[in-house]
Amino acid sequence: MMNSAQMQLARFIHDTCFSDIPPALVERCKRHILDTLGAALAGVDSDVWQTTFHIVEADGAAPRAQVWGSICRTSARNAALLNGIAAHMYELDDTGGCDHSGAVVVPAALAVLPLCPQPVSGQQLITAVMLGYDVGRRVLEACGGYSAHNGKGWHSTATCGVFGAAAAAAYLLQLTPAQTSAALGIAGSFSGGLWAFIHDGSQSKKLHAGRAAEGGVLAAQLAAGQVSGPQKLFDDVWGGFLATLAGQDAQPEALTDGLGDVWKLARCSIKPYASCRGVHSAIDAVGILMTSMDISMNDVASINVSLSRFLHGMCGGCDLDSLAAAQMSLPYALAARLIHGHAGLSAYSVDKRHDPDIQRLLSRITLHIDDQQDDDSEPLLTLTTYRGARQQHRVGIPLGAPTNPLSDADLLAKFTTLATRVVSEQQAQSVISFCLALEQETDCRMLTSLLSC
Repeated sequence: MMNSAQMQLARFIHDTCFSDIPPALVERCKRHILDTLGAALAGVDSDVWQTTFHIVEADGAAPRAQVWGSICRTSARNAALLNGIAAHMYELDDTGGCDHSGAVVVPAALAVLPLCPQPVSGQQLITAVMLGYDVGRRVLEACGGYSAHNGKGWHSTATCGVFGAAAAAAYLLQLTPAQTSAALGIAGSFSGGLWAFIHDGSQSKKLHAGRAAEGGVLAAQLAAGQVSGPQKLFDDVWGGFLATLAGQDAQPEALTDGLGDVWKLARCSIKPYASCRGVHSAIDAVGILMTSMDISMNDVASINVSLSRFLHGMCGGCDLDSLAAAQMSLPYALAARLIHGHAGLSAYSVDKRHDPDIQRLLSRITLHIDDQQDDDSEPLLTLTTYRGARQQHRVGIPLGAPTNPLSDADLLAKFTTLATRVVSEQQAQSVISFCLALEQETDCRMLTSLLSC
């Protein structure tokens, strides 16, 4: 078993140094950390976070780790849970990893700082986050990829993200390769998360990132305490992770292909919109059509969206009663972009969702399943005006993707807008300065103190 994929991952986590990471990805990593912190600070005003906070606050855990956006400190596990929920709360966290790697890995990494034997430098934190993104995504690819795994009803942020959290925590806690392998094995037993929320707009999705972060931290803590974990977790055995969750779609070679050469954070996107990533290219496309045709929303007679069966099943609904449902709705995203001029967080407020113009415009939007499109295809929009003008457009690479990134100015504006819902402008600027010079910092506990209010 010393050459198993699980042990190869464990040794990779243990042996990787900051100097192994390409400089361009160091810069990318800092952007993702900052973006995740902004999303999380915005999420602490939500009902889901507040309810979970009161439950956690009452459990009597020894206060150590910082709960972002509050004055409270709690256990590493509970901090990871709360901060992960906050980061994923408003669908503003990054995507393309486990899927939502930032909301899982960054809370786990920062939560274990008080447990580390020495102060953690910025270089060590960057390395831990890079490893977390890498391992979480590799597990998803070993499950056959996003479409195959999520198509079965698993929510990969939770099922695969827990491994990324465990990897980041194990690295910072300086676990041995054997302990790290145990942490990954234990994390497999903590894996879980279903797409059942999609049918009624329930709030359980918001909990998934926090539970994965919490599970990864606990797995690493247990392994540090010499609790053993299964060593054949990724083998083709009864009860193994891939055999159970992936079945015939399993691609175990993906766990280690290009290990140390291909860094999975490089494929991740930073979101410009407060909605499921599946609708982003449609938001971009309708904006491009409006500009190209030089029209306003009052000119729109109809919008036909041709999309894959997978995307229709995930984002084809028009239930606006809950925030969770609205953020998964492609028709609403288009209506919001046309009526409110954007699809940012404020476009998903209760009053905006129930604007009378929204319902009138939704009646002009139709979705058509195109079975020629595969699960990864972006939708094709056809916009027709009352004057009979018609244009089609498909955005193949939506804004925020690695090859179509947000500008630095837009990233900082997004962070500042979200963070100042909770902290002062000065405090937000201090977080920006710390994150953008992270590799030069010697003690990341300063970052967690900046996230207190």
